[in-house]
Amino acid sequence: MTQTYALLLRGINVSGHRKVPMAELRSVLEGLGHQDVRTYLQSGNAVFTTDSADATDSAASADTLTAEIEDAIEERFGFRVDCLVRDADYLAAVAAACPFPAAELEGKQLHALYLSGPADPERFAAIDREAYRPEEFALGDRVLYLYVPEGLGRSRLAEVLARPSVVKGLVVTARNWNTVAKLVEMTRED
Repeated sequence: MTQTYALLLRGINVSGHRKVPMAELRSVLEGLGHQDVRTYLQSGNAVFTTDSADATDSAASADTLTAEIEDAIEERFGFRVDCLVRDADYLAAVAAACPFPAAELEGKQLHALYLSGPADPERFAAIDREAYRPEEFALGDRVLYLYVPEGLGRSRLAEVLARPSVVKGLVVTARNWNTVAKLVEMTRED
């Protein structure tokens, strides 16, 4: 059965470091046998279909695909890139479950921080949420929703959430809400 996935790369093409041109990323994915490969922006977003996925266990399939893609990127570019692979249903569920009024906000004000593992409330319990108002966050299924009225670049809360003591052992990659919506759209086009 053919399954559609989004690939989210972490920390590439930032200030000229860890360059992964999107045309070459498409080539890597096609070289692994994936079809209908498309990229979005230069920040490491790709959508592809594959027949190799086990439709009965989407999470296990995504983990297998992640490992294969990380290995292929390292082989092609000479450095390892943390990746997350998420299926179309998961992306749509994340968007639908957003506790903030996404339709009323600018894309830069709302972000999804995708996590490689569960958003365990204990990780975030020590954060004094009141100290960062009006910024807010909410936990979801392997995602943290972040509302930052002034944008991510000016967010004090985002800095706290990214501390190694908070995210230790997790791969975390953020996407603004415009990108979240676009990836949902792209994975539903197939």
